[in-house]
Amino acid sequence: MGDEVKIDKQLFHTRLGQLVSSWKDPKKNEAYSGVGSIVVVMGKTAEGPYSKSLSLHFWLLGYEFPATLFLITPEKFYVVTTAKKAKHLEALQGGKIPVEFLIRGKDEAENKKQFQQICDAIKKSGNKVGVLTKDQAQGPFAKAWREVYSPDALGLEEVDVSSTFSQAMAVKDEAELKTMRACSRALVGLMKDHFIDEMSKIIDEEKKVTHSALSQRIEAKIDDEKFFKQKALKLGDDFDVTQLDWTVGPVVQSGGKYDLKTSAQSDDSPLHAGIILASMGLRYKSYSAQIARTYLIDPSKAQEKYYGFLTDLQWRILTEIRDGAICKDIYNKAVSIVKAKHPELEKHFMKTIGYGIGIEARDANLAINAKSTRVLKDGMTICVTVGLSDLENPKPQDAKSKNYSLLLTDTVRVTTGDPLVFTGGCPKDLKEAAFYFKDEEPEVKVKPETKQVRAAAPKSTAVIMKSKLRGERKEVDDGAEQRRKEHQKELQAQMQTRGLERFSEGGAVGDGKSKRQIKKFESYKRENQLPLAVSDLKIVVDAKNQTVIVPIFGRPVPFHIATIKNASKTEEDDFTYLRINLLSPGQGVGRKDDMPFEDPNAHFLRSLTYRSTDNERIASICDAITDMKKNATKREQEKKEMEDVVTQDNLREMRNRRPQRLSDVFIRPGLDGKRVPGELEIHENGMRYQSPNRPDQRVDVLFSNVKHLFFQPCAHELIVLIHVHLKDPIMIGKKKTKDVQFYREATDIQFDETGNRKRKYRYGDEEEFEQEQEERRRRAELDKEFKAFAEKISEAAKKIEAGVDVDVPYRELGFSGVPFRANVLCSPTTDALVSLTDMPFLVITLDEIEIAHLERVQFGLKNFDLVFVYKEYTRPVTHINSIPMELLENVKEWLDSSNIAYSEGPLNLNWPTIMKTVIQDPKQFFIDGGWSFLGTDTDEEDQDDEEEESEFEASDFGEESDGSASDESDFDDDGNASADEGSEASDVDSGEDWDEMEEEAERKDRNGGDKAKAKPRKR
Repeated sequence: MGDEVKIDKQLFHTRLGQLVSSWKDPKKNEAYSGVGSIVVVMGKTAEGPYSKSLSLHFWLLGYEFPATLFLITPEKFYVVTTAKKAKHLEALQGGKIPVEFLIRGKDEAENKKQFQQICDAIKKSGNKVGVLTKDQAQGPFAKAWREVYSPDALGLEEVDVSSTFSQAMAVKDEAELKTMRACSRALVGLMKDHFIDEMSKIIDEEKKVTHSALSQRIEAKIDDEKFFKQKALKLGDDFDVTQLDWTVGPVVQSGGKYDLKTSAQSDDSPLHAGIILASMGLRYKSYSAQIARTYLIDPSKAQEKYYGFLTDLQWRILTEIRDGAICKDIYNKAVSIVKAKHPELEKHFMKTIGYGIGIEARDANLAINAKSTRVLKDGMTICVTVGLSDLENPKPQDAKSKNYSLLLTDTVRVTTGDPLVFTGGCPKDLKEAAFYFKDEEPEVKVKPETKQVRAAAPKSTAVIMKSKLRGERKEVDDGAEQRRKEHQKELQAQMQTRGLERFSEGGAVGDGKSKRQIKKFESYKRENQLPLAVSDLKIVVDAKNQTVIVPIFGRPVPFHIATIKNASKTEEDDFTYLRINLLSPGQGVGRKDDMPFEDPNAHFLRSLTYRSTDNERIASICDAITDMKKNATKREQEKKEMEDVVTQDNLREMRNRRPQRLSDVFIRPGLDGKRVPGELEIHENGMRYQSPNRPDQRVDVLFSNVKHLFFQPCAHELIVLIHVHLKDPIMIGKKKTKDVQFYREATDIQFDETGNRKRKYRYGDEEEFEQEQEERRRRAELDKEFKAFAEKISEAAKKIEAGVDVDVPYRELGFSGVPFRANVLCSPTTDALVSLTDMPFLVITLDEIEIAHLERVQFGLKNFDLVFVYKEYTRPVTHINSIPMELLENVKEWLDSSNIAYSEGPLNLNWPTIMKTVIQDPKQFFIDGGWSFLGTDTDEEDQDDEEEESEFEASDFGEESDGSASDESDFDDDGNASADEGSEASDVDSGEDWDEMEEEAERKDRNGGDKAKAKPRKR
């Protein structure tokens, strides 16, 4: 025993005094049974549970002193021990109760004399002596004591005082309770944050791991100091991991063989995916706590019912545990509940449902059973354990699932009201304890969409033209066109009304909150913070404080980099001039020059110019200022870009069942490092993409942040994907994004076609046909798998009231265009317009669109542009350029069927200027007619175009224009023949002679038949 042993003298005398005072009190000394003295003999140290003698040592002294005898009398405390141990105990002298030491040495006669002296003291105190009957001390010291001490020879009556010590140690003080709480938290952490993960991983991956091997993994965890330092465990910085030790287990049981006793051990049977019992107990600074939980893997309905009843029963028992309650009454109450609700379970119910716990891991003197008359007191700590043994499963999954048991154990503190459950941090509700690894949910079938498709259009206009010929235009149903115009008038009127109501109070958008103000900057708070170099009245560039300090009239004047526009240098003769331009209002007429005049009477410096003969120094100063400005601008842009990025809540992982997974999927935007497929998992409040590269390389997306959920099949595409459009952007690595996509490639290169024996017997078309069939089958399976998983995501989101429906792009309604740089297919969905195949992604929510404007709609152009203006006017408009002109009617029909007002015009508009005007005074904008200006000029211009075209045709081509106006295609032989016949007939009727007709034919030959047939362009 080292020199670091320190005995708490005050604690020793306080507890010894409590023991002696109750002994002397006639009202409380019944437990002492009239004994005059108590002898406690401690032999050599032995492994195993704490004995009552050892518990008394820890309770009084805080340490174990082997080969030591205590004799306690109401007047004195005797200690027989060695000189080395007595040295540690000398501090106990001088207290209220005298302590006398008898030091043993190597002289056997003297040692025997000391024991005889103890016997005389016992005899003097009375004929009854208290002993701990169940404690059988071992070793030379105990043997020498028994040679001297003979109760019969001394005429003494031995009385077992185990219950006396049990009562004295049962009520804990605050220091003891604090230690037990810390011990309980460590237990909860091991069970909740380690055992569950290990167990579920084994079951999930179907590994063959024995109970004993799993127990050893858990047992070794108490050496992991880092684990217990986690803030989530709330153990505090002063928690000493080295003082943790096991008292129970860990014990893991499954597979039909269960033992609900605390002495149970883990066997070498493999862990079985059924009912799993886990029990464990820790000791921290001599004080113990225990916990046991039952985990149900794919339970039957009967197992769920009985487990739910057991948790309810434990809660009912806990409500009965309070100060003044009698142990047998608590047990009888529990039995009555079992008889009333499930009488068939009475024979399976435990005979003891609790016992005392503290320094002893199990104090049987404080048992809660049908015979115990012990009365509970405030401050006691109880281990409450309820269980049902040897139950029969009516629907077993296999032979090992036929029999099972259920067990719940918690460490609690008795109070005057409801008890405090120290191990309550480890949940035990059915939803937390049941794990469902078998996918019992029915397979999601792809149902036909019952929702009204906003993009649905009449058959005549819903199909994209196969021909891309410039002159080929579709027939327009006059009735449909008229209905569309009337509908658009209604939409325009509604939009105008909404605008007037929305901005009835006037003012700029945002109520002036976005009004620019001159920013205030502070480089230095005090003059002594200026760099020492300014004393030389030189120009100093202070990169640390983002400031340029220049001398003005003999004084250093600091200018923050945010007030500097730029710096430049020029060389003239022997001098170099440094010009520093500063930001000030009214410098120019550019769009960025909107710096406000806060004070009309204020004066601003526009620039500073300095001259020097030191060319190199001026050049270095200019470069330093330029670099500092670049860095400041970059930081400002990054800060502005990150303003709308949200920090998501923590993802609540699925703990009671295996999360549904979609394996071998890639993510876009991609993660750092090598591109490898990962897994997409569905958890309680979101989904997680886990990369196999590193455990910390993952992306969490919460359901509450999902705005749209898209599934796009691999038909006509190289990939099948699930796309998530977010409400607020998140960070993926160093990239900010509002779109996260999970996809798998569907090309043949993803499949290994080597090693097939049939290949050498198959040749030509037969093999090619088989490959095509196989590819169609693979694509159908991919679509089915991704569609089902997207539906599962939607269902999981709806459970937490953050539901979002799966949306599918309608490719047949799509149109090609250029939203960014590349020409892509833009496909409508129920709620959006999307382009998801290539990055960057395009997702436009239809409900957010105020109006769509078609630009460059005029005869003779191949393409037109589409502009979306949003209801949030501060948001930049979205352009989709270069849409083929033959899709114009399709786009109009889709916009109209989606209840989106649209207009068209022949020119591209300056939208930043338009939106700036709208934002400045939206009320006046709508009073002046709102968006009607987009369509007014267009109608008049169309009429002018028609007149110009007719005049042009009559003057240049004469009656030939009649032939070109035919409804048939220019490349149709019959159509050309009929046109020629009509032309000739008109020629004869007009009275032209053969000479004129020959001249007309020659002119047609020169111009070319195709050009003559084409519609003329406007001059």
